[in-house]
Amino acid sequence: MTSKKSPETDSLTFFAPNEEKGLGMPLSRNAISAGFPSPADDFKEKRISLDKTLIKNKEATFYARVSGESMIGAGLDDGDLLVIDRSLEAEHGKIAVCFLDGEFTVKRLSIEKDTITLMPENKNYKPIKVSKDSDLLIWGVVTYVIKAV
Repeated sequence: MTSKKSPETDSLTFFAPNEEKGLGMPLSRNAISAGFPSPADDFKEKRISLDKTLIKNKEATFYARVSGESMIGAGLDDGDLLVIDRSLEAEHGKIAVCFLDGEFTVKRLSIEKDTITLMPENKNYKPIKVSKDSDLLIWGVVTYVIKAV
């Protein structure tokens, strides 16, 4: 499912997790140093499944690819893959995928008393104050961001 792009929103492309059972990818048993290299004599590996690591509720979890730049200040860049859990409660300060007036967008939630504002994290985008006439569905909460290097 995709949506049209408007000046205040970015579009998302959704994917369901692949339920194939595989062996996973190799994972280093030791932490990988970001400073000076360490000897790799005792390097051992086990396997890791990203689906098992990143997904807590398989039936309620989806992936979506970001298209746009409204959340770059939060580290969500164009082309990043989001892991979204629909079973989590939307709370103030969380980054959420929202369906607003027929379009999907990802924004940080600002929830105060009777007011919800969808906050971009890019100064080139304006906050979206949700009015009583708006049709808003908070579709899910972003739990992880997968980036390409």
